[in-house]
Amino acid sequence: MAWISLIAAGLFEMLGVTSINLIHKYRNASSVLTMLIAFTGSFIFLSIAMEELSMGIAYSVWTGIGAAGGAIMGMLFYGEQVGMKRIFFISLIILSVMGLKFIS
Repeated sequence: MAWISLIAAGLFEMLGVTSINLIHKYRNASSVLTMLIAFTGSFIFLSIAMEELSMGIAYSVWTGIGAAGGAIMGMLFYGEQVGMKRIFFISLIILSVMGLKFIS
């Protein structure tokens, strides 16, 4: 259950970061509300995950999902640069998250 909560926290983190981008782009209330809900959900699920997982593992995985997911969202939906080096290093983040899951 802790890992499911942690993945949910990371997905909410991605939504929150995407919402920040939308706030800068459109400056509307719905983007602000989405951001507030997303980050609240992210912290709630992170705290649930930390009831079973150590802080170091939980925080590392949470930030990894947010960082890799945000970069992928930017490339897919916001025209950010797609390059082999960028994909390589995002893959390293994802592999690191998988490694942390494997060892815990």
